[in-house]
Amino acid sequence: MMALLLALIAIAGGTVATYLYQRDESLVARVCVGACTGFAALGLAGFVLASVLGLTYLTLGLAGLFVASPLLLLRDAYRRGRVVADWREAKRAVAHPAKGGGKTFLFYAVVMVALWLLFDRVMIETDAGGFATGVTNNYGDLPFHLGVITSFVYGNNFPPQDPEFAGVKFTYPFIADFVAACFVRAGAGLRGALFLENFVLAASLVGLLHRWGRELTGSRAAARLTPLLVLLGGGLGWWMFLSEARESGQGFMAFLSNLPQQYTIRQEGGWRWANALTSLLIPQRSILLGLPLSLVVFTEWWAAIQDEKTEAKSRKAKGKSKETGAVGRGPWRSKRSADSLSFTQNPSPDTRQPFLLLPASRRMIAAGFIAGSLVLVHAHSFGVCMLAGACLAAIFHKRWREWALFFAAAFVVAAPQMLWSAWGSSTSFRSFIGWQFGWDKGEENFIWFWFKNTGLFIPLIVVALWWRRGPESLVSRRALLFYLPFTLFFIIGNLVRLAPWVWDNNKVIFYWYVASAPFVALLLVELWRENLALRAVACLLFISLTLAGALDVWRVISRTTEHGEFDRDGIRFAEMIRQQTPPRALIINAPTFNHPVLLTGRRSLLGYPGHIWTHGLEFVPRQTDIRLIYAGAPNAVELLARHGVEYAVVGPLERNMMPINQQFFERYTKVGEVGGYSLYKITRP
Repeated sequence: MMALLLALIAIAGGTVATYLYQRDESLVARVCVGACTGFAALGLAGFVLASVLGLTYLTLGLAGLFVASPLLLLRDAYRRGRVVADWREAKRAVAHPAKGGGKTFLFYAVVMVALWLLFDRVMIETDAGGFATGVTNNYGDLPFHLGVITSFVYGNNFPPQDPEFAGVKFTYPFIADFVAACFVRAGAGLRGALFLENFVLAASLVGLLHRWGRELTGSRAAARLTPLLVLLGGGLGWWMFLSEARESGQGFMAFLSNLPQQYTIRQEGGWRWANALTSLLIPQRSILLGLPLSLVVFTEWWAAIQDEKTEAKSRKAKGKSKETGAVGRGPWRSKRSADSLSFTQNPSPDTRQPFLLLPASRRMIAAGFIAGSLVLVHAHSFGVCMLAGACLAAIFHKRWREWALFFAAAFVVAAPQMLWSAWGSSTSFRSFIGWQFGWDKGEENFIWFWFKNTGLFIPLIVVALWWRRGPESLVSRRALLFYLPFTLFFIIGNLVRLAPWVWDNNKVIFYWYVASAPFVALLLVELWRENLALRAVACLLFISLTLAGALDVWRVISRTTEHGEFDRDGIRFAEMIRQQTPPRALIINAPTFNHPVLLTGRRSLLGYPGHIWTHGLEFVPRQTDIRLIYAGAPNAVELLARHGVEYAVVGPLERNMMPINQQFFERYTKVGEVGGYSLYKITRP
C-alpha cells in the first residue's frame, strides 16, 4: 500500500508541474506526462538521498516530499481552478464517453486491458514456488534487473558497483530499476514493484504517443493509430505465421492459441526488427522510462515552434492573444490568458510578458530539464535528444534564444550525472563505437533486410511525405523540417556500431521509427477518407504493418510461453544468504545469468559474461580465475584473497558449468545449505 501511495504522489506531483509550462492540455495527457516525469524525479532525488542515507524509510519520505512539492502550486487560485476544471471535464468524458470522445475512450480501455495482461506476464510466481517470465526475450534480462533492484534494497549498493562485476563502478542507466527498488523498500514484492512501474509507464507511453501523433498531424484518427503502429510494429513475419498455420494440420484457432515462435525476431533468417513491447520495452527496462520522457521533450519542442505564430500575433495585438480564454471552461475563467502564469493577480491585457515567461520559453526550459534527466535514465535517449535538439536549433535558428534555454537547462541537470558516470569508470568506450554497415543484417541484402523487417513502413513514409491534398501537402513544410533530424538516427544506426552488441543500435534507430509513425498513420487516415477501394487498401496496409507484432504480443498474453528463472530451492537459498551474510559481502558463484545470488543484493565476483560484455567491461581474466578456484588449483587460495572473496557458492549451477573440487571447499566453514546449494565462508589463512 505504501508503494502505491509513493507512486501516486510522484504521478500527482508530476501532473501538477505540467501547469507551469503546458497550455490547454487534457487531464489525461497531463497525467501521462506527470507519470514519467514524476517517476524520473523520484528516482533521481531518491538516488541522491540514498547515496547519503541509504535506501531507508527516511529516504523514501524525503524523496516523496520532493516529488510532491509541485502540489504547492495549488495554493494559487488560478492554477487550482484550472486543475478543478480539467478534473470535471475528465469526469464528464468518462461518464459520457459517447459525447465526443467515445472512440478515444474505447481505444484507451482496450489498450489498458491488453497492457495489464501483457505486463502481468513479465515476472511470474509459479505454483512450484519459483520465478518465471512469460516473455521469451526477457529470459536473460529479468534476472539482471532483479539483481540491480535487490542490490539497492538488500545490498546497500551505494555508491553503486556493478552487481555482476564487483568492484567496478556501475554505469548502466539504472534509475528505472532504482524506482522499482524504492517500491520494494516501501513494502511491495519484487513482482508487484515491477508490475506497478511497468504498467504505469506503459500506459503513460501510450498516452504520450497518442499526444505526439495528435500534435504532429492535427488528426485525432492518426493520433489513435500512432501508438498501435509503434507498439505493434513488425515486418513481414506474419507471412511465416500464415504458412505455418496452413501446414500445421491444426485448426486456425488451435494454432493461434499455441504459437510456436515469435514472428518479428529470430536467431536465424535475418529477422531483427523486434516488436517494441516484447523485445525492447520489457527486457530493456531503461527505455521504458527513457522513451516517454523523450516524447515529452519532442512534443514540447514542436509546441514551442508552433507558438511562434501565436506569439507574433500576440505582440501585434499588444497582448490580446487569440488563445485568451481558450481554456476558460467553467466558472473559474480568469482575465489572464491561458498562457499567462505571471505572479500578479490581475495582469493588464496590455502587459508584455518577460521573455522567460513566454509559453515557448517555459516549454523549452521544461524540455531541457527533462532531457537532462535522461543521462542516468537511458543514455541512448539522452544522446538522441541532444543530437536532434542541435539539428533542430540549426534549422529553426530564428528561435535561438529558446534553444539556448533548452540546452542551458539540460546542461544544469545532465552535467553532474555525466561527471559522476565518467569519474572512475572502467568501461572501455572504444568497444562502443565502430563502423558497421547495415545494422544487424549479417549477410542479407540491405534493402531486402529492411523491407523484410519493417514491411511497407519505409515506402509509406516516402508516400506520406510526397502526398498532396489539393494544393497542400499532407505533411506541412514545418513538420517535414521538424522530422528531418530524426532520419539521422536511421542513417547513423546503419553505419556505426554504437554498442559492443550491434543489436543495441535498435535503441537509437527506434527513435526514427517513433518519429515516422504519425506520418504513416496520417497517410492511412487519408486513404480511409478517399473512397471504398482505398479504404480497403488502408485496412490491409495497417494489418500488414502490425500483424507480426500483434502475434508476438498475443503469444505472451495467451500464456503460450513460460520460462523458468529461479526454482524454489534457489529462492530459499537466496533468503538464507541475505540472513547469514552482511549486505556488502562479495560472493563467488557460477558466471550464469540466473544464479540465486542475484536475488540477494550481494556483490558477485562475476555474473553472466554476456551482460558484462555489453557494458564494455573485460571479463575473461575473472572468468579464468573462477574456474581455477573451483577446480582447487594450487593458487586458488591466493586468487580468493586477491579478489577479496568472502563467500563461495557450490551448487547445481556450479557443477553443471565447470569441474568442482569439493575437497578444496571443505576446508572452509559451511554457513548453510538449501537443497543442492551450499554456502561457504572464506576465511583468510
